[in-house]
Formats: sequence, C-alpha cells, structure tokens
Amino acid sequence: MQIAIFSDIHGNLPALESVLNDIETRRVDHVYCLGDLVGYAPYPNEVIDLVRRKGVPTVMGNYDEGVGFDRDDCGCAYRLPEEKRLGDLSFEWTKSHVTAENKAFLRSLSREIRFEAGGRRFLLVHGSPRRINQYLFEDRPQSSFKRLAEAIHADVLAFGHTHRPYTKEVEGVLFVNVGSAGKPKDGDPRSCYALIQATNGKLEATFQRVEYDVARAAHAIRHSDLPDQFAEQLERGGNP
Repeated sequence: MQIAIFSDIHGNLPALESVLNDIETRRVDHVYCLGDLVGYAPYPNEVIDLVRRKGVPTVMGNYDEGVGFDRDDCGCAYRLPEEKRLGDLSFEWTKSHVTAENKAFLRSLSREIRFEAGGRRFLLVHGSPRRINQYLFEDRPQSSFKRLAEAIHADVLAFGHTHRPYTKEVEGVLFVNVGSAGKPKDGDPRSCYALIQATNGKLEATFQRVEYDVARAAHAIRHSDLPDQFAEQLERGGNP
C-alpha cells in the first residue's frame, strides 16, 4: 500500500499541477491533502477547483478555515511586524477573491481524516491533533511528541503547516511532516510531498521533491495585487 500526501499549496497552481502529475507516474493507492489550499499566491480558486475535480480527500487548514468563514485573521504566527503586515495583505486579498462556492467548500472540510492501510492506523491533520494552527516543528521537545503519541490512537500521524518536511518515530508512532507543495520554507524551492509505504505492518516514509515552473508562479504574483515578496520567497525556497 502506497499513500501520497501533500499539504500547503497556498494558491500555487503550477506547483499543484506538477505534484499531481508526479503522483500519477507512481503506483499510488491513495492520495490525500492536508489543507491550506489558499493564500499568498493568485490562484486560490483554480487550486480549489483542481483538488475538487480530482476528488482528493482534504483536511481543513487554518488558512482554509479563515477564508471559508471570513475570519478576521488566518490563525498564522508571524514573528515580525513586517511579516504580519504582508500576511494580512495576503489574507484580505484571498478572502476578496475566493468565490462564495469555494468558500462553502472550504467550510465543508473535515479537521481530521482517519483510516487504516497496510495494517496501520493513520491520522491526518493540518497542524496537530490539538489545534489546526499548532506548529509541530522537528526540534519540539521529545516529551511533547511522546504525549501526542500516547493520545492519538494511531500508528502514523501526518501533518503539515510548518512547510518543513521531516520524519520522527516516538513511542511506536511515525510522525510525518509532509512539507509544502506550494510554499516550501526549507531552502529548496521545489515542491515537496510524502510517500508512505504501509505493507504487512511495516512503515516507510520518503519525500519527493518536484520541479515546477517557479517563474510562472512568481510572475503571476508580481502581476497581481499581492506583495512581490511572496514571489521572492518562492524563488528562494522560503529562505530570508
């Protein structure tokens, strides 16, 4: 059993198209999305439409929640005032451009997906099982991962939100941060998604880095009313 999981597209249609095309070249049994379909890039409706057309089961991300319910903020954690200013511009732009039909779709998304495959129990969330916008960074204290492992009643926890891929096994639970398909922050501008093999009780997670037309996405940002800084972030793979 091979499962493909991607997350955090953030309105980047060229990246999503490349990820889906790459998945189609592999022997994948199931495909899932961990949310944050919108924000930061100018193709929110096109991304939602493609995910819906492909029938990809998707959990709600914090940005999806904020836009779908027309919240006052996206639930993001910005460290610096300039980051918050840019983030607020993205959020307001996205809310004003996503159609009513697509907002209704975002509101309909579940906060988690559970299933069994290859004899293992999977739990899919956006941020963490505790909060949709909680950041599970790799350097989080081991005790935090241990408490989660003991509470979630699953063998695999797949999540995103930090835009930085990693795996970690704690108390028999495989934690898989699948990275970001549309807005990487680990210095590699290529899209990232995870492939998880679950066969006869054995688990293995690998990350696929996919080239996409970064120039096309950056050009679209620069020719929209979104801040040019978002184009630069794509080109740098999120590095400041």
